[in-house]
Amino acid sequence: MKIGILGTGRVARTLGGGFSTRGHDVYLGSRDVIRVTSDTSGESSFNAWHASYPDVKLVTLKQAASEGDLVVNATDGPGSLSALREAGEDRFGSKVLIDVADPLDWSHGFPPSLTVCNADSLGEQIQRALPNVKVVKALNTVHNPIMVNPRLVGGGDHTTFLSGDDLAAKAYVAKLLRTEFGWEDVVDLGDIRTARGTEMMLLLWAELSAALQTPMFNLKLVR
Repeated sequence: MKIGILGTGRVARTLGGGFSTRGHDVYLGSRDVIRVTSDTSGESSFNAWHASYPDVKLVTLKQAASEGDLVVNATDGPGSLSALREAGEDRFGSKVLIDVADPLDWSHGFPPSLTVCNADSLGEQIQRALPNVKVVKALNTVHNPIMVNPRLVGGGDHTTFLSGDDLAAKAYVAKLLRTEFGWEDVVDLGDIRTARGTEMMLLLWAELSAALQTPMFNLKLVR
């Protein structure tokens, strides 16, 4: 399967590497391909990462949205809408778009605040901006390594959540998370409005990360 991932940061790279090692054709979309490939900041640079995943293709946002049978929004949350506009609504068609971004504002340091909350969410804003796309909010409540390998904490015995208006799209994403990455407990919260809840969970996530002095944790829903 061809997977277009919008973004080239840590989350995008983690997902890109995860899908690539499982045999998928991955396209990472950037606003500025030349700037990204000019990064020579050492082990954390894009080029150093890309050396481990040479099959991943670095392309423009437009190309990533066009090439992917499935598209993932892994851009920085506050910049997601502008990135999607740059990619172009026509490039998405009626594809499934997994939104893993969170609208976190770190401009005033810790703890972060949310650029949108309570009566709206980033997931909802993306769905309104791309009305023909099947937006599914997912994986946004865990640290990026756990997204592609839930067994890194608690042997995988913990929970991830889905939000979205299209039932078939959510079923497709849930199956993908189970079969590709090994998620066992995938909870469908309901329509895209419920993304408000998981996005606001990030404030708790940040406080827990500070208290535990590690981001390598997750929550389990006990029925």
